[in-house]
Amino acid sequence: MKLPASIRFRAALSLSLVVTLLWLAAAAVTSRLLSNEMSEVFDSALQETGQRILQLAVIDVLGREEEGLTQQVDALDDHQEYFTYLVRDDQGRILLASHRADPADFPVLAGAGFFQDARLRFYQETAVRGTVTLTIAEPLAHRKGVAREVAMRLALPLLAVIPLTILGIFYGLGYALRPLQHLRRHLARRDANDLAALSTESLPSEVKPIAGAVNQLFQRLSRAFDAERSFASNAAHELRTPLAGAVVQVQRLRLQTKEPETARRADEIEGTLKRLTRLSERLVQLSRAEGARLIGAAPHDLRVILRLVVEDFDRGPDVGRTDLSLPADPVMSQVDPDAVAIVARNLIENAMRHGDGGVVRVVLEPGGLLSFENDCAAVPPEVLASLSGRFVRGAAAGDGSGLGLAIVETIAQRIGAPLQLTSPLPGQTGGFRAAILLE
Repeated sequence: MKLPASIRFRAALSLSLVVTLLWLAAAAVTSRLLSNEMSEVFDSALQETGQRILQLAVIDVLGREEEGLTQQVDALDDHQEYFTYLVRDDQGRILLASHRADPADFPVLAGAGFFQDARLRFYQETAVRGTVTLTIAEPLAHRKGVAREVAMRLALPLLAVIPLTILGIFYGLGYALRPLQHLRRHLARRDANDLAALSTESLPSEVKPIAGAVNQLFQRLSRAFDAERSFASNAAHELRTPLAGAVVQVQRLRLQTKEPETARRADEIEGTLKRLTRLSERLVQLSRAEGARLIGAAPHDLRVILRLVVEDFDRGPDVGRTDLSLPADPVMSQVDPDAVAIVARNLIENAMRHGDGGVVRVVLEPGGLLSFENDCAAVPPEVLASLSGRFVRGAAAGDGSGLGLAIVETIAQRIGAPLQLTSPLPGQTGGFRAAILLE
């Protein structure tokens, strides 16, 4: 079975197995040592009991009037008897026996000391110059029972200690791995444009190399993105002047020529050059949207910026095509004014280019929600979801660059205000609406 790809689970499982095995091994060794110690204690008790009984037996045997008489000691009450004994003379005759002693269980042993068979542990001692011999026996089952009871007493606490130890290991590892969880959550909260270095002061020594490697990656990415934005911005700036000069030259050529075909081609070249000019402007805007600071320190009134943008459209060929609705009170926002102007201009141009030629309705609500609406055929959902991509053009894009909504989407992501695209308009069969919260 494949283990889950979790450092905490794998480490906790490994440590739990090791600790469990160590506990069991310690319990087994302890049980073995206790068993040996108990065997010594039992042997000592067996020997001491035998010696005391032998002293009493000698007095009893020597005080008898008749020799060779077998006497069995009666029990005072019914109890468990672990020790049984026989006292014999030098001819092997039984002189004294405990009440449960079976002579068949007592073999004739040579000499004094400890002996053992499959069932019993014996101790033999002699007195009166070897004429009186005592053999005392203890069942091995008694010792094994005590050893099992001790082992159970040792094992029972482990049933509680081992689960608690495992829980402690899981909790301890979770606590120890919290810096990794904090680092993961911190990275997850970052957006795609946040490449600031991670703080490593409070991180453990094992995690600092990871954070250091991530910071190095952020530095390389930041340099690469800066170089890309700088190239796009510089290239767009450098193209402005030669494009403007080329447009002027083409316009002069068209005025000076008398040939209709040359004039037609001059118009085509001028249109192409103007599209390149607009594309360079969009590239400059995109570079600013990706790299510039979009949140300022001081708030400003959004109404002033929107009036300027709409007035700029009214001075051109699109006069009268915008309907601006503003609240009576100021609507303050910390979003950079240039970024607000870029958003408004691109969304108005997008609405004019893709609309049915009617009025573009620009509405600013008191809460800072800025929306742009135009009448057009409903946009299919699959197309609507991809419109904010770079160089994505709608069905009626005309000479558009495909960067207008992409620029607005980039600004929206960086200021933390998602761009909402809706089509058709609520309660209608057509129309298009773009909205963004500027607060």
